[in-house]
Amino acid sequence: MKETLVRIILLRKYILMLTVATCLLPFARTPLAQAEAAGCAASAETRQFDYWLGDWNVGGPGASSNSKSTVALTLDKCVFVETWDGGRGHAGQNVFGYSPDDHTWYGMFADNHGRVHIFTQGTVSDGTAEFRGPSRGQNGEAVLNRVKIVRVAVDKVEQTWEKSSDNGGTWNVVFRGEYSRMR
Repeated sequence: MKETLVRIILLRKYILMLTVATCLLPFARTPLAQAEAAGCAASAETRQFDYWLGDWNVGGPGASSNSKSTVALTLDKCVFVETWDGGRGHAGQNVFGYSPDDHTWYGMFADNHGRVHIFTQGTVSDGTAEFRGPSRGQNGEAVLNRVKIVRVAVDKVEQTWEKSSDNGGTWNVVFRGEYSRMR
């Protein structure tokens, strides 16, 4: 009986200590945890792509805007997500993020027609972003994709998507869009 009482007292103390520790855990952030949480938000490399953030009208060169795009940050300002509507039932999302581990940008394109492209090599600096990645063509042939997102002015960005079937020897433009910031 005495042994059972001692176990109950020890169990209650353990539960009390666990409860107190759980309540205090959110306040016990280490400097490393604080640095990791602020990492993307404070990262100069990641912030170089901020020029693309916002709501945009998108049209072809010299044409009126018939598409819309919104570029926003998610996951503690680590990931850029473009949600776009190209009109005529074509929509998609592009996701880009910087890896401090290997100092490389990565990306993914996906649309509602079932297309997915992965970008495994990316750089962003001075208002210019470029992403490259392999894919397959309609007949299974190897294709290299290159997307450039260039700041033309404070409220204007140009995106160009090119494809190469000779491993980057020559490029064919498959999309060129002029982004004008919505006011």
